[in-house]
This record gives sequence, C-alpha cells and structure tokens, in this order.
Amino acid sequence: MKHWMGMPVAAVLLLSACVTINVYFPAAEAKEAAKEFVDKVINEADKVEIKEPPAGGGMAMLERRIELDLSGIDPWALVGIGSARAQSAPDISLKTPAIQAIQSRMEARFNATLRAGFDSGALGFTADGLITVRDASKVELKDRVAMNSAVADDNRDRKAVYREVAVANGHPEWEEQIRGVFAKQWIASAKAGWWYQSGGSWKQK
Repeated sequence: MKHWMGMPVAAVLLLSACVTINVYFPAAEAKEAAKEFVDKVINEADKVEIKEPPAGGGMAMLERRIELDLSGIDPWALVGIGSARAQSAPDISLKTPAIQAIQSRMEARFNATLRAGFDSGALGFTADGLITVRDASKVELKDRVAMNSAVADDNRDRKAVYREVAVANGHPEWEEQIRGVFAKQWIASAKAGWWYQSGGSWKQK
C-alpha cells in the first residue's frame, strides 16, 4: 500500500492510460475492413479498377507509404504512450480461413440469387446488418422458396462473420460494434435503386 501511495502521479496516470488503450475499438480500421468485405461480396465486374504504378516504381510507392505513416503519428508517441496505443489497436484482419470461406459463400449466393432480389426491390438491407424479404410480390411464386432459403442462409453467414471478425482480432466483445459498422457499410455500398431500413422505415437509394 505504501508503495502505491509513494508512486509519482505521472506513473499512476500512465498505468491508467494503458488500461484504456487495451479496450480501444479501432473504428476507422473496422470501417475499412467492412468496406473491403462488402464490396467484394456485392462487387460487379465493371467496378474493377486497375491503376498504373506511379513513376519511380517501388521506391516512389515506399516514399508515399512512409509519408502517410508519419503524418498519422500521435503526438503522445513522443513520450511512449502513442506507440503503445498503436501496438494495442489491431489492424482489423479478414485474412482467416473461416472469414474468407464465409465471404466466398456470400459472394456466390449474392450473384446467384440475392442480387436479382435487390434489383427487383424484393429484398432490402435491415438496420441491424441483415437482409430480409421486403416485398414478396416481386418474386415469382416458383422462386420464393429458393429466395427465402437464400435469405436465411445469408443471415446465418452475416451473423457468423461479425462474430468471426471480432474473435479473429482477439476481442469477442467487439461483435456488436463490428456488426454496427458492417450494417452501415452494406447500406453505403448498396447500388442505386436498392432498398434499406432507416429510422424504422424503408428507403430507396
């Protein structure tokens, strides 16, 4: 007890800062990962973009990367706290076999069945990161069973991927936050004419 009472105030504050750092949720990184995942699932061939390498080849690219990294350094890094925060904030990774398997299934399902449902207005994105049959009348009777089955399968995969992303990055408690980020991204990446829920009502992009 005497040892704690005799510690400098700065040392106590530093320990407190480290505790806060460990629960930091990297929202920007999560958004970037969500966009990468979502765009691959609903991507169409006409969205593929090939960029020419900049003049100067690999060295120019390295210089640009270094400039970008330096511009984002937290001033607290000068006293060591910023670097600790950078190390504790994970780069939200999607590169696990489980996540990539889910992504492949969702992409195949979207191209085979779900895209037509969104294009016709039958399907819509819900506010909680899932999808639903918004207007069954826009699906031919013979196709309704298959569409309902695809929606159910996709929602299972959606719930699974939100959980897997959180677990893969060492923070299972982030599942709801990951789900919230993905929910916004599905809507942000939706094509013109597709439907989504907002404020308890349906809207069309």
